[in-house]
Amino acid sequence: MKISALIPALLYAAIGLGANPVTAQTLSPEIRVELMELRADDMRKLKFLTEAQDLVTVPFTDPAGNTHVIADTNGKIRVVNFWATWCAPCREEMPALAELQTLLGNDDFMVMAIATGRNRLDGIERFNEEAGVTNLPILLDPRGALGSQFGALGLPLTVILNRDGQEIARLSGGADWITDSALQIIRAIIAIQSGS
Repeated sequence: MKISALIPALLYAAIGLGANPVTAQTLSPEIRVELMELRADDMRKLKFLTEAQDLVTVPFTDPAGNTHVIADTNGKIRVVNFWATWCAPCREEMPALAELQTLLGNDDFMVMAIATGRNRLDGIERFNEEAGVTNLPILLDPRGALGSQFGALGLPLTVILNRDGQEIARLSGGADWITDSALQIIRAIIAIQSGS
């Protein structure tokens, strides 16, 4: 089914089941099934949670030492990727995440790539330069506390957060985030959560 036909169907299902897509914290079982049917290739590893997980409040930083929390970006759908400079699958995945931000990044959506664990700033900058990543801010989790809170036992780990900062889906391992399947899933989640 083409995304142009799927999004109205998903929204109709959400409204018909009494859910307000703008404030729904958990994807309904019917919508989860519809989203799962969009999974192909690497996106087959994407798992949709049966209940949205609570907002994680562990802080992370930027290179200037400013402290941030996930809630600072509430109001957007977020793809949050935990990665490290030494991680080979991360090196393969990062250009696609940057392209995802280029394609869909706006007031409704953003990609947050958070370097977790021991990653030197010059190493991160070199990693981004070699990967051609220029549009993602450098975000740091130097002690791995935020990654641990999200259960990042291996890298990369990518979680999708709803507008309230709750986790609604996750993918362990590397993935191509600009396939038709990935783009359809992300666009459908944005549409479902906005009600438009």
